[in-house]
Order: sequence, then C-alpha cells, then structure tokens
Amino acid sequence: MEGTDSQAKTMILGVGNLLLRDEGVGVHVAVNLMECPFPDYIDVVEGGTDGFGLFNLILETDRLIVVDCVKGGGAPASIYRFDIDDYRHFPDVYKTSVHQVSIEEVISLTGAFRDPPRTTIIGIEPAEVSMSMELSPPVQEKLPKIMELVIEAAGVDPAKYSHYLKAPFIKPGPDHRAPVPA
Repeated sequence: MEGTDSQAKTMILGVGNLLLRDEGVGVHVAVNLMECPFPDYIDVVEGGTDGFGLFNLILETDRLIVVDCVKGGGAPASIYRFDIDDYRHFPDVYKTSVHQVSIEEVISLTGAFRDPPRTTIIGIEPAEVSMSMELSPPVQEKLPKIMELVIEAAGVDPAKYSHYLKAPFIKPGPDHRAPVPA
C-alpha cells in the first residue's frame, strides 16, 4: 500500500464552506481525519474557505490531497478522484470552488517558488447546497468511503484506521477550528 513517496511531507486539506451543507464536505472530512493518529509526516488541515491563507502551508508540502465539493454533473454523492494536472483540463462544470480563490489557483502560485506539490483532488458531488451545517443524507452516508479514499491517497493503509471510519462522526463547528500545523 505504501507508495514511493510514502514518507514525503503530506497534507490532507479539507476545504469548503461549512455553512452551505454539502459544500462543506471537505471540512467534515478533515475534522474527522484529525482524530486519526497518522505518522508525523502527514498533517490534516481544515482549510475552510481560506484560499490565499493556505498558500504558505501548501508551499511547504510535497504531497497534497485536497477534499472538496465538486460539481461534476454526476449523481448526488458521486466521488471523484483525479490529479491536479487532469483537473486543469476539465470543463468549467468540474471546477471545485465556489470560494473567492480556488485551491487550484493557490497551488499554481507555488510554482513561482518551487515545483508545486503532487496533488490529488478527492471531490464529492453535492446533493444539496443550502444554508445548513449538516451534510445531506446521501453525502453523509459516503463519509466513510471518502475518508478511506483520502487515507489511501496519503499512502497509508486505511485498514489501520478502520475504527475512525465509522459513525458517529464529529460535526464541525465553531469549537472545532483546529490549529494550523507549525
């Protein structure tokens, strides 16, 4: 299971707007994965809608896994996995961000300072985007599978963390704003 860059500095970055139901799925995933005792080379960051505020963190990582809501035209709660280079060639319908600055733009900017991190996007098709901090039932049901795919993309065996992939899940909110890794 462990890949050639299994010891590379890796960041799991959950982004999205927590106030817009399924648009916040990346935050839900990040908050729950923060409970996992990952190796020291893996950081989990709740990025919210910080955009440029994430630049320095992204600049310092070698491997980036972004979890976000993706409007790709599939069935609600469909899960997409693709590399950032593939994403850049997708039609605009697949673009992930309704945030001010897309993560793809921030990742591209790191190229001015160094090679951008090897990036995988795990995207989830929203079932509902409305004012609520709760995930819709179809997306909530997929949370264990999404978390498993993210752990696998980070280069570790999801079986080691199976206990953390089961409900009940932590519901992020104002008290769950995690500190950014040093």
